[in-house]
Amino acid sequence: MADIFDLTVIGSGPGGYVAAIRAAQLGMKVAVVEKWPTFGGTCLNIGCIPSKALLHASELYEEAGHQFRQFGIDVSPRLNLPQMLQHKDDTVTANVSGIEFLFKKNKITAFRGTGSVVNAGRVLVTPESGPGIAIETKNIIIASGSVPASLPGIAVDEQKVVTSTGALKFKEVPKRLLVIGGGIIGLELGSVWGRLGSKITVVEFLPAILPGLDSEAARQTQRNLQKQGMEFRLSTKVTGIEKRSDGVLNVRLEPAQGGEPVFVEADAVLVAVGRKPFTDGLGLENAGVALDERGRIRTDHQFKTNVPGIYAIGDVIAGAMLAHKAMDEGHAVAEVIAGQKPHVNYANIPSVMYTSPEVAWIGKSEDELKAAGIEYKAGKFPFTANGRAKAMLATSGYVKILADVATDRVLGAQIIAKSAGEMIHEIAVLMEFSGSAEDLGRTTHAHPTLSEAVKEAALMCGDGAIHI
Repeated sequence: MADIFDLTVIGSGPGGYVAAIRAAQLGMKVAVVEKWPTFGGTCLNIGCIPSKALLHASELYEEAGHQFRQFGIDVSPRLNLPQMLQHKDDTVTANVSGIEFLFKKNKITAFRGTGSVVNAGRVLVTPESGPGIAIETKNIIIASGSVPASLPGIAVDEQKVVTSTGALKFKEVPKRLLVIGGGIIGLELGSVWGRLGSKITVVEFLPAILPGLDSEAARQTQRNLQKQGMEFRLSTKVTGIEKRSDGVLNVRLEPAQGGEPVFVEADAVLVAVGRKPFTDGLGLENAGVALDERGRIRTDHQFKTNVPGIYAIGDVIAGAMLAHKAMDEGHAVAEVIAGQKPHVNYANIPSVMYTSPEVAWIGKSEDELKAAGIEYKAGKFPFTANGRAKAMLATSGYVKILADVATDRVLGAQIIAKSAGEMIHEIAVLMEFSGSAEDLGRTTHAHPTLSEAVKEAALMCGDGAIHI
């Protein structure tokens, strides 16, 4: 008789591999189905990890060419793009190899091929060649992730017109890169190639970049990026791309609400208009698994679908498409299956954009608090008044903390700064325990650190900061 697994996970991205490992820790016999040659899904292979490798490397190149001399370091950097791309690839290899090691360590059985749900107790694995393999399993977790969204009439070839995947492996720096979409992915990858020499034009359908971010932070971020050479065309849509015989792309732009078109030339176009859940080939219809109006798998608060024994997590269900959100859900769903009662606090999930400076935010924005009629106070402290930031030539940005007027409980925060993605977590911990701005302001912070700006912003919610 074939082995019967306690759990089979379809997809080995951040949500899937965490769910598998946590389930194994809890004593389950676990299988993972992955169609790619390597584990880790989009995030580790063609998303979070490789993009951060290029972001960091391109920042060092930019600093070497412009800031080093102010520190007393005279150099003339020369871009070695093949080596930079090799660093990116080496980083990916190290991370995906780590997942493979963790699967072996936790005695997780891996099946290579496309996974589809036959019914609540069976998954079919279809490899690239050879016969299919049927897995008998007590529970199934669908963690198949997401893929880039497309635009009607825009053909992606991953050479000249690319998604985020193609933008990670340009063989040469495009002289002119047009980015469709003013969200996190477009701005991050646009900033990479902008630092390496591209002229970046960002086209955004909405009247502002980074929808959902605190509007003040979005405006400040746009100003920062404009100073770095990015051009923004807001309230504008791309309606066509024509490739000329000389390889140049003629991009047709129109006002978002309609009007006369204009044409701009580009050497490459990055389509970064969001992502959509990936459910193709999963057999969900035959298995009776319900989807919502946006093609996401419907789940309850315990990640259960409408079919008993089938669960779903990550980008394929409702909520923010964030790797760490999927990881928390993977951890939690394994515990649900084990009979425990975990909880994911969706009101307290940080977001980070890894531009320079970074932008990090958590909880409510001022716009949301105003719309909800909640009385709040805002404490804001600029990095121009932070001693460590001055020493690092990193004074661009600020910390803003939003607290309830009546209770002083912190409701949200935004940080624009070098290493903002690291600093946001002390606010996340505070909010997880319903802490107040006074709690944060009275907590000792080491001096001199960038994190002192968090303390000072919290003090601004009370009698005022010390250093401004």
